[in-house]
Amino acid sequence: MRLHDLARLSLLFSTLALCAGAFAADPVKLPAKEKLHLYLLIGQSNMAGRGAVGEQDKTPSPRVLKFTKENAWAPATDPLHFDKPIAGVGLGSSFGRAMATASPDATIGLIPCAVGGTPLERWSKGGDLYLQALARAKLALKDGTLKGILWHQGESDSGNERTATTYGERLAQMVKDLRADLGAGEVPFVAGKLGEFLKREDKEGKPALWPKVNEQIGALPKSVPNTASVESTGLKHKGDSVHFDTPSLHEFGQRYAEAMKRLQAGQAR
Repeated sequence: MRLHDLARLSLLFSTLALCAGAFAADPVKLPAKEKLHLYLLIGQSNMAGRGAVGEQDKTPSPRVLKFTKENAWAPATDPLHFDKPIAGVGLGSSFGRAMATASPDATIGLIPCAVGGTPLERWSKGGDLYLQALARAKLALKDGTLKGILWHQGESDSGNERTATTYGERLAQMVKDLRADLGAGEVPFVAGKLGEFLKREDKEGKPALWPKVNEQIGALPKSVPNTASVESTGLKHKGDSVHFDTPSLHEFGQRYAEAMKRLQAGQAR
């Protein structure tokens, strides 16, 4: 290859690189702050999502965004979360699409903060994940308005009697603390129940404790105003008896959205 040909190729590659860099750096155009409705997604792996990613999960909705690991806004394709390399489809995307449909004049901004395999202790006030979610939410709040919090967690607290039987009390306190630290008043909080496909006995053959956790998640609205619990009845696992499969996560997100809309409608009255 001649020298001038190499020079032309070098110039071409440099131009393409500059164009690609400019495209990657092009920020998402955001609406007015009151039109960017923010939802904080917290909990463990079933919130982070472990479902297989299909083509529909890679196609962004024009009015649903995600707050990335780099604290920037991007189209909300799956995986939303980045807690582990195995992160996949979660319930957040279908939730976001449903909320966008319900609010045609708004853009939905999802703030993914869930981390797989984590106990409620780390999500309670002062815990590392509580502080991390609080910091990311406050950054996102510079651009939008917090409209709700989504929670799915409890598998890690179902392993012993102490954490299982105190779950409801500790969750209620976390909700109150998080709302206060966000200055969010009684912002709607929706918690989903654990999958009913979880094992019914522990390794020693004793009855599993997750039904106690589910019972307390279901009772949350009785102790904390403007909260709701979402049933997991009929939802399936991906083959590991732990994580919801993709179709179930799509459905779960819709159920969360219905609960969220009911809470928001109650606030509006």
